[in-house]
Amino acid sequence: MGKTKAFTGTLLTVAVLTVAGCAGGGSASGETAAAPADPSAVSGKIKVLTHRTDLVHNGALEQYAAAFHRIYPKVQVSFEGLTDYEGEVKIRMNTTAYGDVLMIPGAVAKNDYPKFFAPLGTADRLSEKYRFSDKSEVGGKVYGIAQFGTANGFVYNKAVWKKAGISAWPKTPQEFTAALAAIKDKTEAVPYYTNFKDGWPMVQWTSNIGSVTCDAKAGDKLAGPVSPWTAGSELHTSDALLYDVVKQGLSEKDPTTTNWETSKGLLARGGIGTMMLGSWSLTQMHAAAGEAGGAASDIGFMPFPVQKDGKFCATLVSDYQQAVSAHSRNKAAARAWIDWFTEKSGYSEREGAVSAVKAAPMPSTLAEFVDNDVMFVERSEAETGRVNAIDNAAEIGLNKPDYRQKLIDTARGVQKGSLEDFFADLDKRWDEAAKTAGS
Repeated sequence: MGKTKAFTGTLLTVAVLTVAGCAGGGSASGETAAAPADPSAVSGKIKVLTHRTDLVHNGALEQYAAAFHRIYPKVQVSFEGLTDYEGEVKIRMNTTAYGDVLMIPGAVAKNDYPKFFAPLGTADRLSEKYRFSDKSEVGGKVYGIAQFGTANGFVYNKAVWKKAGISAWPKTPQEFTAALAAIKDKTEAVPYYTNFKDGWPMVQWTSNIGSVTCDAKAGDKLAGPVSPWTAGSELHTSDALLYDVVKQGLSEKDPTTTNWETSKGLLARGGIGTMMLGSWSLTQMHAAAGEAGGAASDIGFMPFPVQKDGKFCATLVSDYQQAVSAHSRNKAAARAWIDWFTEKSGYSEREGAVSAVKAAPMPSTLAEFVDNDVMFVERSEAETGRVNAIDNAAEIGLNKPDYRQKLIDTARGVQKGSLEDFFADLDKRWDEAAKTAGS
């Protein structure tokens, strides 16, 4: 169940969107799933496919459905939780039967959205109300609405950092590694925990693209032969930090033995000092603190250790996007569910996540960021399709764990080579792929 919960975060916000992988079970009508004006006029049965099997099993989604039914009495909502959500939905999408509402799988190429999903409205209109609408925009129409968003940074144990004598957030990568060194010298905690074995936490580092330069279009700027790992770039800065942490012996002794579920309890009770994760993880860490005998108040969240003009920045990225199947027979009811779930259910607040609704306040989990004037950068997804096409052709995997696992193995001497050679190889492969891919 822990991994199911983990997958509610940014791992899936950066899922690869350029491998079609499914042919579809029939042509889509292109009919817009319009927002209904009168709740009493909407009727029908809808099925919602979800990766949140934990919320299916504990009855939480049924409680949401009951609250929805009080407003839309003629709509009946059922849920199907899928443990291997990506794999199972990808197969189903070869037919017309893949629910009425679903989270857009990462296997679906962005330009193929119109084949599988009903448009929800124009980009101009929906972008006024919702964050992250450009993630699912194709040809001026939006095909998904984020269930929530997440900010990126480091989850840390405040008591461990305080014991090491550190009271302020590091402002540079060098200050960050110095802080970890102090934790190693003055406490019993593992300064930094990579979560190498589970793999998916490696992808969290990619979610920081935009945090280093405070540039909302930092991701879009990768769409070309731009040598993304040159000195001073977003990826060079973040990946070099990870390399230095491991190279200096500031992470766990054997990364091949890490365990995500165990790490939550270790961080909560002070056995781990720091982990790179999205803000989506904070509610899980607070829960782990209660279970492990730690204090939820010891769980902190800090921005990436770089400042621009004296301020920290943190990217905001979309979680899974909710869509209406192009083949749904009850599109109005399906759209009613998405709108209600996004705006009225309180789901994002309970998850401690950033609401997709622009007018909504930041969640309490990000209070320290708000109080310390951290600038939130909503990262553009306008060029995501081309960037992912280049990434796939280069066989690097910005959104997969492999290349950063290789980076860690290089840092700890298991794999031969220098950091400079490692980055030069990545740049060469990226630039070669950019000449033909995604254009």
